[in-house]
Amino acid sequence: MTSIHMKDQLVAGTIEIKGSGGDSIEAYYASPTGEGPYSSVIVIHHMPGFDDATKEITRNFAYHGYRSICPNLYSREAPGASPDDAAATARSMGGVPDERLVGDVSGAVDFLRSLDDTTKKVAVIGYCSGGRQSFLAACSLPLDAAIDCYGAYVVASPPEGAPLKVGPILDKAKDLSCPLLGLFGEEDKFPTPEEVAELDRTLQDLGKEHEFHSYPGAGHAFFAPNRPSYRVEAANDGWQKIWAFLAKNL
Repeated sequence: MTSIHMKDQLVAGTIEIKGSGGDSIEAYYASPTGEGPYSSVIVIHHMPGFDDATKEITRNFAYHGYRSICPNLYSREAPGASPDDAAATARSMGGVPDERLVGDVSGAVDFLRSLDDTTKKVAVIGYCSGGRQSFLAACSLPLDAAIDCYGAYVVASPPEGAPLKVGPILDKAKDLSCPLLGLFGEEDKFPTPEEVAELDRTLQDLGKEHEFHSYPGAGHAFFAPNRPSYRVEAANDGWQKIWAFLAKNL
């Protein structure tokens, strides 16, 4: 029988954790099975929700040696619903309230830091709406690293008629608790290159450790291989930036 290398083995599946207000929420957890200690990554899903693509990303972090967890931010709105239906329900309600998001991420941090064989170091990464929420979490909680993948509405408000009822959070930049990696597309409209530049200037003026990379020819969701927006060169380089950033800070 062919042997399986321990370094390649993963355990992954849906669990429940305590979220904001002590609520029990669904989460997808993935971890290496070899000897640690391990650092951890919280994956904040995009607006389409707690879907297969996000779970694959969560497993990818485990494959690269990190315990990882993705809270289902729509657990309360649509328990047991498909990702599409849950996302539609959440959109109809204006999205996830900022305070609740911070509480859910805090619950994920507590879960990860409570595990045996851990370094206690935790990073957060988010895509799309999750990019904004990653920045929000890093400005609200003591974290070790944060990654914002094309998060909109950090600097500007959503346009009239947009489903998300959130406001800009640039004023929270002064409270950023950890180094920040930002990955953006130069052709994105949410956020625009001008908004990315304003966030960059603000963090620079505040003396906050950060590095931003913007990719020509890439728009929103360039990391998503299952969507027409996918840009293979930008995505591959972005992943290399992510691995280097986590290795440095975790």
